[in-house]
Amino acid sequence: MRDLGVGFRYLLKGQRWVARHGRQYGFGLVPGLLTLVLYAAALVALAVWGEDFVGWSTPFADHWPNPWLGLFRGFLTAVLFALGLLLAVLTFTAVTLLIGQPFYENLSEKVDRDVSPDGTAPESGLPLWRELWVSARDSLRILLRALVWAVLLFALGFVPVLGQTVVPVIGFFVTGFFLTEELVAVALQRRDVDLRARLALLRGRRMLVWGFGTPLGLAFLVPFVAVFLMPGAVAGATLLARELLGEEISEAGTADDAPDTGRAAGEENPAR
Repeated sequence: MRDLGVGFRYLLKGQRWVARHGRQYGFGLVPGLLTLVLYAAALVALAVWGEDFVGWSTPFADHWPNPWLGLFRGFLTAVLFALGLLLAVLTFTAVTLLIGQPFYENLSEKVDRDVSPDGTAPESGLPLWRELWVSARDSLRILLRALVWAVLLFALGFVPVLGQTVVPVIGFFVTGFFLTEELVAVALQRRDVDLRARLALLRGRRMLVWGFGTPLGLAFLVPFVAVFLMPGAVAGATLLARELLGEEISEAGTADDAPDTGRAAGEENPAR
């Protein structure tokens, strides 16, 4: 149970780190804002044309008498929008990280240097196109796993009592796990830790992962909050990655009164 609190503290430390490094925080907002605009447009389109799509895809119901036709298609339209919203929640982090790969990679490196006792940070040595390919490939694999869980939990949601009590709680923990995986991948990919090894690390410290990812996932349910928490989430996930690998974390780099090491942020290109 102690790991739950440790994970949550890393989440808070990440937010405090970006609060003390304003330039990095500002650049870290850009990918989230772009993703938010894209997703908002997609959901608005789904809300406007979702009913037409359901009508087009269910021609067999054209001659059903009222009110059954309206109830049937209304239910399917609501389910379609709910699935679209769920897919948006599940994929928002992955898409934001993919769009903002150079920004978040740079931010994560700066966190590593700040908290490393020797002031160094691991580097992947891969070209940008290769990093984007690996990130997209791994994100797709995680998305498929998350969708399996989403379908299973959606089906269990129809079970009386259980579906209204236990299933939502399980859903939050599942979301927290996959959200954490997407975030720690930024730091762990630079250390050449592949997807299978990352999942093994996370499963070995589930309480730590849930302490970090579950409250973050709950916060992400609030509109627009994900955009503003993403830079700090990446910073906190970098600290979490160091914890998972047993790397030392200098307390001077995470203390509230630590000196601002943003000189590098002001001098370097954030999208290296």
